[in-house]
Amino acid sequence: MKLSNYIINFLISNKITHIFEVCGGALAHLLDSLYERKSISTISMHHEMAAAIAAEGYARASGNIGVAMATSGPGATGLITGIGSCFFDSIPCLFITGQVNTYEFKFNKPIRQIGFQEMDIVNIVKPIIKKAILIKDTDKIKYDLQKLLYIAKSDRPGPVLLDIPMNIQRADINPDKLQSFKKQKDNIKTTKGIDNDIMKKVIILIKSSSRPIILAGGGFRLSGARDELLKFIKKTEIPIVTSLMGLDVFPHNSSSFVGMLGSYGNRYANLAVANADLLLVLGSRLDTRQTGTRPKSFARGAKIIHVDVDPHELNSKIKANIAINIDLKDFLIVLNKYFNNYNKNKIEPWRQIIKNYKNKYPSYKYPTNNKINPNFFMHKLSDIIPKDALICVDVGQIQMWAAQSLEIKKSQRFLTQGGMGAMGSALPMAIGASFAKPGKIIVVITGDGGFQLNIQELQTVFHHKLPIKIVLLNNKCYGMVRQFQEQYFGGRFQSTVVGYSAPDFQKVVSAYQIPSMKISTNGKIENALHKLFNDRKAKFLEVSIDLKTPVYPKLSVNKPIEDQDPLLPRDELRSNMIIKPLKKNKDEN
Repeated sequence: MKLSNYIINFLISNKITHIFEVCGGALAHLLDSLYERKSISTISMHHEMAAAIAAEGYARASGNIGVAMATSGPGATGLITGIGSCFFDSIPCLFITGQVNTYEFKFNKPIRQIGFQEMDIVNIVKPIIKKAILIKDTDKIKYDLQKLLYIAKSDRPGPVLLDIPMNIQRADINPDKLQSFKKQKDNIKTTKGIDNDIMKKVIILIKSSSRPIILAGGGFRLSGARDELLKFIKKTEIPIVTSLMGLDVFPHNSSSFVGMLGSYGNRYANLAVANADLLLVLGSRLDTRQTGTRPKSFARGAKIIHVDVDPHELNSKIKANIAINIDLKDFLIVLNKYFNNYNKNKIEPWRQIIKNYKNKYPSYKYPTNNKINPNFFMHKLSDIIPKDALICVDVGQIQMWAAQSLEIKKSQRFLTQGGMGAMGSALPMAIGASFAKPGKIIVVITGDGGFQLNIQELQTVFHHKLPIKIVLLNNKCYGMVRQFQEQYFGGRFQSTVVGYSAPDFQKVVSAYQIPSMKISTNGKIENALHKLFNDRKAKFLEVSIDLKTPVYPKLSVNKPIEDQDPLLPRDELRSNMIIKPLKKNKDEN
């Protein structure tokens, strides 16, 4: 059997249904092995970055491994943004790159290049990948493929890469004589169980707390622990905040849902965490966007229990009272098994305090003029998005407005990049998600800046007739950096406003034969959204907003999470604090 045929058969046997790729000479044999295959679909993208992110979106939506392919040289380097995103957000993907013939590869020779488009992609991606292999021995193809898929999905998931020279791709092999991979522990080791004494301490801390709160992160989706969380909240009604990556793990219409925590989090969520006496951190790495730049001030009145599959994330930024290295689902199964007789009445005053925070500081306000406010628009959008839709959100101000004010339903997904945060990721991610969940409505929320980075993938949407609804908020600038320049650089808007421009999106989108609409006033929102979702075809809605529209609330540098911009009057802030407020800074009155 030709080795490239074996690779495709292997992927099919592992229930991989789609491969996202951009063609190139060094992929020729693999592409030929995909020709007229019925059990796997080849999705030809228009940029390798988009192909990588489409594979990422497929993996996020399906829970299975995503696959992207690219040719050698510039094709391989084009995948790197998607590889990095999968690494930082723990998304299992296999990236396959074509490579020059082994006899054209320089290996350790002190020269720059031998073969045309030769590129040592294996060493280039090492810092942002779980495992990368250049295959030189045809007899190891089964072993290497099995090993890579195992590593991608085991412990803390992530991306892997197989670099395949052309002479290896075309080699003839005997599948029956290939060596198999035996599963073994990867670099990250996690405990299989939890010590009874530690679990007793956890239960005692939870039951003795009068102001507990749960911080749920992206680990819930990765570990499949969401149902166990729902069981635990049903037992306890403990309030829950989420990180950006955990935004869709809990339905927002529940009385226990508090909001998103962090630098751009809901003010009421930050106040709740700041005043908690117990913080149960589940599947979140407590990065700076959650804690702010003053980590010692974070949840300073709370005992902290931190559970994570990656031991390197425990006690890395915030010191926990109890740090538990275990898979999140395993932890919650044990917790639910032994956690009984919880007195919900004990925390009812705390729930009322949080309810008052939410009433005082809502994420959106009803408009007093006809200008479209992004947070209010997201609220209106939430009412109309189908209950089982997948929502793919770009990076920048768009991401924060959506995270602050979209009301995610139980069966909806909120897909966005966290650690990498690549502008232009929403559209290709939506394409991958659409193939992972055929028949589901996919919603893209993007901005004028980010949309232009992968606008070419509108052709992929049109070609495959994907039911993707694109909502573009147009403020005619790179808004997040513009806001940063306004605060810290005296309004010198270099490259965000000065030098920046965008096309007529109505004309561009129409050129891809996708119906488009545009609104600029509040009175047009509801009708436009109904038109957007009245069928299962791709459509585009452009929403004009003011260039100066900020993302608020926002946490400035060196502030504790409860003290977001725009700053509350000092007496009002102090009245919201149960724990002792921090000493005044020089800029406070």
